Amino acid sequence: MDGVILTPLKKIHHPKGDIYHAMKKSDEGYNGFGEVYFSTVHKNDIKGWKKHLKMTLNIIVPIGEIKFVVYNLDTKEFFSAIISNNNYQRLTINPGLWVAFQGMQKENILLNIASTEHDPNEAKNLALDQIRYAW
Repeated sequence: MDGVILTPLKKIHHPKGDIYHAMKKSDEGYNGFGEVYFSTVHKNDIKGWKKHLKMTLNIIVPIGEIKFVVYNLDTKEFFSAIISNNNYQRLTINPGLWVAFQGMQKENILLNIASTEHDPNEAKNLALDQIRYAW
């Protein structure tokens, strides 16, 4: 899908604790830095739909397993990916696309490296039933 990048990430094993790469400013998808935050989602719960108007999302799931669905209203196209520690990737989502996500395990944490600081007027929200998707 145009506006979405799925990037495999490096995990480096260390006997005293592993290293998980997230993002470098030279990586494809890097679009500046505004803030970094963690978010949780409970098993089977779905958060969304949200569309950012300016913010580029760079999402990583270091704990648990989360299904992400991205929707392009203009093309009526869906993109989905399940990201986890075992499928360690970064999902980059450009502004203007709708996104929702569902927790797949008991404990699910995502990290977002956002291109801009949070601004409540910068995003739009829709109820889950406003975009029809078979979860």
